[in-house]
Amino acid sequence: MKVIVCVKQVPDTNEVKIDPVKGTLIRDGVPSILNPDDANALEEALAMKDKYEDVNVTVITMGPPQAEEMLRECIAMGADDAILLSDRAFAGADTWATSNTIASAIRKIGDYDVIFAGRQAIDGDTAQVGPQIAERLGISQVTYVQDFKIEGEEVTVQRQLEDGYEVIKVNKPVLLTAIKELNHPRYMSVKGIYGAYNNDLTVWSLKDLDVEKHEVGLDASPTKVFRSFTPEPKGKGVMLKGTNKEMVNSLILNLKQKHVI
Repeated sequence: MKVIVCVKQVPDTNEVKIDPVKGTLIRDGVPSILNPDDANALEEALAMKDKYEDVNVTVITMGPPQAEEMLRECIAMGADDAILLSDRAFAGADTWATSNTIASAIRKIGDYDVIFAGRQAIDGDTAQVGPQIAERLGISQVTYVQDFKIEGEEVTVQRQLEDGYEVIKVNKPVLLTAIKELNHPRYMSVKGIYGAYNNDLTVWSLKDLDVEKHEVGLDASPTKVFRSFTPEPKGKGVMLKGTNKEMVNSLILNLKQKHVI
């Protein structure tokens, strides 16, 4: 069984700042990490590998050369192969262009049974790339997966809802997007780290894919970002003083003045 996991290297959003003049992310000096939801997707693929003897796990990402480090971490966790899609032609891509590029690479890999992706990336929060890849490949998709099982060619999925879950049955091949409730990602092993840095990764550029230049990158991206900004910090809260009765009366008076009550 061939399992493909779509992953992304993202900036650690706890440390991201926005240039107040340009309105763009300040990436210099900001550490990059494996997107958290993608870590859950990878873990589920590796769990399948642990359970079934014939499972091969390939991770794939689109990004700059430094994304190679993240792919090696995935291999150190247990993935069998890794593919980096890297070319200046891919730069500036929105979800439409990104999914077009990744879907083209998956077609080249071929003969896949299950594709995993994270629910969404923490740097964009669109939750669009996974479903778009499935649409381009013409395969079934289920998002917000919190549990699933495979029986032959049929996959039974629990899809999380706000007030519960729904059960969906689909046939392979299928694309599933993972949420954090699906599992707990494992750590890299010492043996895995050693092996990850003693093998070359596969790198594909535009010329290696069956896709035209006008279908990838910035020129193929209909999404235009108007402005990015950091929200103004909230003002200091009001501290009430006095007895309990005095503070309650003061609070009620303030709420009435603001037409809250």
